Amino acid sequence: MTRPLGEAIGATASTFAAGDGPLRDLPGSMKLSIVIPCYNEKNTIRGIVDAVRAAPYADKEIIIVDDGSRDGTRDILETEIAPLVQRIIFHDRNRGKGAALRTGIGAATGDLVIIQDADLEYDPGEYPLLLDPILQDRADVVFGSRFMGGRPHRVLYFWHSMGNALLTLTSNVFTNLNLTDMETCYKAFRREIIQGITIEENRFGFEPEITAKIARTGCRIYEVGISYYGRTYQEGKKIRWKDGFRALYCIVKYNVFR
Repeated sequence: MTRPLGEAIGATASTFAAGDGPLRDLPGSMKLSIVIPCYNEKNTIRGIVDAVRAAPYADKEIIIVDDGSRDGTRDILETEIAPLVQRIIFHDRNRGKGAALRTGIGAATGDLVIIQDADLEYDPGEYPLLLDPILQDRADVVFGSRFMGGRPHRVLYFWHSMGNALLTLTSNVFTNLNLTDMETCYKAFRREIIQGITIEENRFGFEPEITAKIARTGCRIYEVGISYYGRTYQEGKKIRWKDGFRALYCIVKYNVFR
């Protein structure tokens, strides 16, 4: 019998915290901020918050930005979630993922910042994978790649993978980076790096924009393999083909005209 997606990820996070890998703490008085943009995720928001809370590292600041949800998500945030997280910020209308991240990143106070989608496609139990290169002082920014390493990866849309490969390749041509997954949600930053960048894109153009701007800073960028529990459109996936064209436009815009 197949388990619901949220149940599977919650189990993964709990298992990791319970002993599949050593529980780690941030050195000294360092703090981790997790920024969760959220729009119409009433079926997954509690699951992702529980998984983030169960993830390694005790000193976590969880910041949720509700981007004008209209499906009952806001009610859940105000009643169930508010006591469980450090901050919830409500946008009065839907502005887009980039706008939600701009708000959440600006509010972060941790030494390190991780971006976490609210849709249960990414496993918070893997935060140590993202943070280890930074904590070892090898990296300033880490991308979590869905296309490298031997971790689980749900088999889904062929044309999505082709589109992702095209966008990553095009981005790499302009940035001279050799990323395998520019469009990944999972990115970890030293806070001063990400807060030092002005985020202009309001929607899914955030990924190529931030990649282009980070590449120009000359900071140390690493990539690590992560799991990916993708969802279908029937399960709530939001990105559409037109967002791919916007991403191409943003690659050119932020690499050539900025």
